[in-house]
Amino acid sequence: MRTSKQFVKSGVLAALAAGMFMACQQPAKQGSTATAATTGNNTATVNHGFIIAYVDIDTVEANYNYFKEKKAELEKKQQAIDNELKANVRALQNEAADFQRKAQSMTQADGEAAQRVLYDKQQQLEGKAQNMRAQYAEQEGKFNEELQKRLNDFLQKFNSDKKYAYILSYRSGASNVLYKDEQYNITNEVIKGLNEADASEKK
Repeated sequence: MRTSKQFVKSGVLAALAAGMFMACQQPAKQGSTATAATTGNNTATVNHGFIIAYVDIDTVEANYNYFKEKKAELEKKQQAIDNELKANVRALQNEAADFQRKAQSMTQADGEAAQRVLYDKQQQLEGKAQNMRAQYAEQEGKFNEELQKRLNDFLQKFNSDKKYAYILSYRSGASNVLYKDEQYNITNEVIKGLNEADASEKK
């Protein structure tokens, strides 16, 4: 008899970081140079025409209200699925234990019939778990698509002045960005704009 295991991934938004990351493989145009202006001990670099900014995905997940609300809803659904399947498994295990207690007093025909019933119920439960898993994965996929669309739409408006040539995603411990300068961290601006946009939609 198989035991119930949690089968729904708890981490959503795996596609977000991959979807946001845009590899910058082309060198800057010759006409787009950087000049340095020095004041005392401070050196400020001014980029003309080619600026790359980044968004910290961990910070977005922690502070974007829409993400937090939807993630909580998905986790609630995940827990409900796990609880229901565990209850079904316990009930089937109890039936199997009851059969084992009564097996010696059964005729061979009755025993074989009871075993077939238990086997059919086990197959039905496995099918139910598979269907619930597929339904949850579909909901999670739609959430990721909606989240990506919201972010893409916002960044198009946010960068409508073409200030940034690229906007990359950054996640601690899982990023292709080897170096980041905090002056090009636009995460807080993006989160603020996303939350304000969602708030205005709800009015």
